[in-house]
Amino acid sequence: MAPAPQFHRLPLLLASLLPATLHAQPTTFVRVNQLGYLPDGVKVAVVCALSPQPIATFTVEDSTGRVVFGPRRAKATGAFAGCESTARLDFSALKKPGRYRVVAGDARSPDFPIGSAVYAGTADTLLYYMRQQRSGFNPFFRDSVHRHDGILVDDSAHAGRFIPTSGGWADASDYLQYVATSATAATSLMLAWRDHPRAFADAFDARGLPGSNGIPDVADEARHGLEWLLRMYDDGAPMLNQLGDDRDHTFLDLPTTDSSDYGWGKGKERPLYPCTGRPQGLFKYRNRSTGMASTAGKYAAVFALGAKLFASRDSLFADSLRQRARAAYEIGRASPGVCQTAPGKAPYFYEEANWADDMELAAAELHLLTRDARYLREGVEYARQEPVTPWMGADTARHYEFYPWHNAGHHELWRAARTREKRLLASYYRRGLDAVVARASNGFRIGVPFIWCSNDLVTSFATQAHLYRVMTGDTRYAEYEAAAIDWLFGTNPWGTSMVIGLPWSGRWPRDPHSVISSQLHVPILGGLVDGPVKRSIFQNLQYIRLTHDDSLAQFNRGAVVYHDDWGDYSTNEPIMDGTASLAYLLAALSVGRDR
Repeated sequence: MAPAPQFHRLPLLLASLLPATLHAQPTTFVRVNQLGYLPDGVKVAVVCALSPQPIATFTVEDSTGRVVFGPRRAKATGAFAGCESTARLDFSALKKPGRYRVVAGDARSPDFPIGSAVYAGTADTLLYYMRQQRSGFNPFFRDSVHRHDGILVDDSAHAGRFIPTSGGWADASDYLQYVATSATAATSLMLAWRDHPRAFADAFDARGLPGSNGIPDVADEARHGLEWLLRMYDDGAPMLNQLGDDRDHTFLDLPTTDSSDYGWGKGKERPLYPCTGRPQGLFKYRNRSTGMASTAGKYAAVFALGAKLFASRDSLFADSLRQRARAAYEIGRASPGVCQTAPGKAPYFYEEANWADDMELAAAELHLLTRDARYLREGVEYARQEPVTPWMGADTARHYEFYPWHNAGHHELWRAARTREKRLLASYYRRGLDAVVARASNGFRIGVPFIWCSNDLVTSFATQAHLYRVMTGDTRYAEYEAAAIDWLFGTNPWGTSMVIGLPWSGRWPRDPHSVISSQLHVPILGGLVDGPVKRSIFQNLQYIRLTHDDSLAQFNRGAVVYHDDWGDYSTNEPIMDGTASLAYLLAALSVGRDR
């Protein structure tokens, strides 16, 4: 006769039959750069533990599971964001190309490569997103969008005038267009083309359609931006600053079916805001503009750089750029101050508060174009006015308060300056880098303030560190430069790449704040998303909500959050200017050697 069942033991019996993953979810994770590592570069994985768990040592395995490095000592680095404890696992001494994984306790990283070509093609991948953002003819839709732009508004004797300004790039996942971000993006693309031409292919034509046209794709994309900027500052018309406003947000439409109505009918003309040097805003909210130099400087810089780079390919186009560059620079000289973007019915706008950096870059590019010593002298004067971009070392900043995020003018002046001035300009970069590094004692070695668009700041820190190293040969920031790059591709608490589709086999944003993604169910390939923010920012912005359960909830328990959710535009919206800025950095990395 069978013994009587012992019901009090049944739960234990059933539990023993369940998969181990249902017993306990993992609480320790090894974060790595999913793109991989250059053979001679800094290589550090980071442990993120959801409970205080000391990690003493780690190893690195090859693709067969054989230990090829270690055991080596882990470096405990404390709590950060949602990680109760972190540790840095340095395997920089491993240089042999191959595929590997890092093992720390029971935790294993995703597989990753070491090799000289791990960044090959990445800069070109970001251009997919830039092409998708095009206004005028859009190659993604193979159709023209926003073809009726635009009508002049707001504090102008010529209000109501039609000015043909179709073209350029949408700023983010809405369809607003700004000179500030578009000029910065075009400048970044042209600098990448000039400094690292071997990073780019010729697989698309000038319209962005597949097919070679004998011109690198990055040059095609930069020219698309330049042509729109020339329409926004045409001879005989006022200097324009912005196309559209947040009435754009009324409808969640595709660009081809945009129903926004600015008073002239759905899908018709959009408003054009001129630079006036005075506060602007058609509704309740107004910006705090004080002058025109921030916009005029960006125009002058991008036009002067374009005139130099396109001179041998299209002399008439280059001449137009040269003339507009000189004229814009003189406007900036005559009207110091900032020309901010105009808010609509919501209180948000780009609150740029600095302008000397824009005029410095303009002076540098005009000097490199003309060799006129006046521009070099004035450029150094502007550099002294803002040696360090003010967000560097700060805990917070208003939205786009200090823009562009790094001062490219220091490097451009350095290219033409005398030895004494070269040392001065390099020291300015060093001061900014030191200020960020002083805040980067956490396990991920990230010292930027976690404001809206923090990934822009991470990109710019890494770019400034790269430029400083090129200028001086000084490698003191190599660990922090590498940490910033690694952060963008997976070495962060959430273990996700911040660039959609890079690497394709990795973890990256699957539900970005994008109408194209949500309605057409296609990835916004190559787009850099905003990145993590302070919890207080996420909780206090208007119109934010999570649309599904937070897949990253266990990592969002701290003071900094990131959500892969369509409803969180503060952390998961692709950004055009940040994407273009990152293209420069990836182009530098993709040349096949450590730089």
